[in-house]
Amino acid sequence: MPSTQGMGMASRPQQSHEKKHSSGQAKAAPDSARPGRDCPSLAAGPDAAPTRIGVLSDTHGYLHPAILEIFAGVSHIIHAGDIMDGATLAALEELAPVTAVAGNLDTGDLAEGLPKEILGEAGGVVFALGHKHKRLLKKLAAGRLAADSAGARPCLVIYGHEHAPSVAWVDGVLYLNPGTATAPDEEDDAATVAIVEVAAAGLSVTLIPVPRGPAAAATRS
Repeated sequence: MPSTQGMGMASRPQQSHEKKHSSGQAKAAPDSARPGRDCPSLAAGPDAAPTRIGVLSDTHGYLHPAILEIFAGVSHIIHAGDIMDGATLAALEELAPVTAVAGNLDTGDLAEGLPKEILGEAGGVVFALGHKHKRLLKKLAAGRLAADSAGARPCLVIYGHEHAPSVAWVDGVLYLNPGTATAPDEEDDAATVAIVEVAAAGLSVTLIPVPRGPAAAATRS
């Protein structure tokens, strides 16, 4: 199981390889890494069932069937790039609406048809999505990703590329790298995807290991 960093309360369920992080604590951050400070109410009430969002990245042309089982029943799926096969998005769209960005290894129709960074909304949560962490943060800090029509700022910032899962809370904003869904490189520890749950209390994240995919056919850069 790869290591993850979470700020706030965390627990490990019994008899499970999943790792869950919740939004209990927040830590101050530099102004340049501060896309928004406050999240709106995230559910109709304390008794409302949580909304589940599937998050993945770096599938590199391969989607293991186990991922489709994990994402069954989610309300939205977010892919943070390096898709490398349009069939991956088509399979995910059979489960739920998909928001995706192009990664540095995406070419052709994927590179031309998908944005590199985008603001979106799922489960009442505004999110910022990009493949590369630093590039996404620079655009947010420069105001080059505008707030939505209601003026809301992202409460969830999602990126990929690094092939290493991470979870961090900064000023009430969740920064999430779900890791690589295929772990194609020899140095990759494991393949993982994430489930974000949206409830009245806020956001929580579960990182879930999945079987590795084929070895990489191209070198990342």
